[in-house]
Amino acid sequence: MTNRRGLLIILSSPSGAGKSTLSRRVLEDDPDVMFSVSATTRKPRAGEVDGKDYYFKSHDEFRALVDNDGMLEHAEVFGNFYGSPSAPVEAAINTGKDVLFDVDWQGGQQIRNSSLKDAVVSIFILPPSIAALESRLNARGQDSAEVVAGRMAQSRSEISHWAEYDYVLVNDNLDRAEGDLRAILTAERLRRDRNPALVPLVQSLNEEFEDRK
Repeated sequence: MTNRRGLLIILSSPSGAGKSTLSRRVLEDDPDVMFSVSATTRKPRAGEVDGKDYYFKSHDEFRALVDNDGMLEHAEVFGNFYGSPSAPVEAAINTGKDVLFDVDWQGGQQIRNSSLKDAVVSIFILPPSIAALESRLNARGQDSAEVVAGRMAQSRSEISHWAEYDYVLVNDNLDRAEGDLRAILTAERLRRDRNPALVPLVQSLNEEFEDRK
């Protein structure tokens, strides 16, 4: 069956739990999954392309999208707005493409309450321990001790929302977590209510039964 509606996949986790790595692996290997392009009111940086890296909007354009239910989720970060426009996502899932969102629990909550909530599959990634989470953040070598401490403090709030998600994966082994994530996507793609082509197929099978009488 090929004419299913696409999935709207939400991946959330505390920083350092492996969400971005798992997202990258799926996007690299699965041509049926695309990453959601966000809109922002910040100015483009050197080399950034409108519609590929971000949809660059003025504050008025962004606010108009929000006011007309044109955003699945949005937030203000350091004076600029970021969000997920609904139109390109809806167009993609209507052609059978799955759209992946790498968002925090607040963004995930907004998407689950959006007009496309029926297409949502939400997955939360947990670390095996807090010590392992801190070790991963330090191993990146990208952040100061102060930034790592801030991320660790925020992780408790993030983890407290784990029960709001459809699936929860413990990333104690990256390859196994990736396999579990792919299993979720396969199962969700095969759900009866996501495959409208099953209806005419069953009708055809019943007609064959009638013809054999």
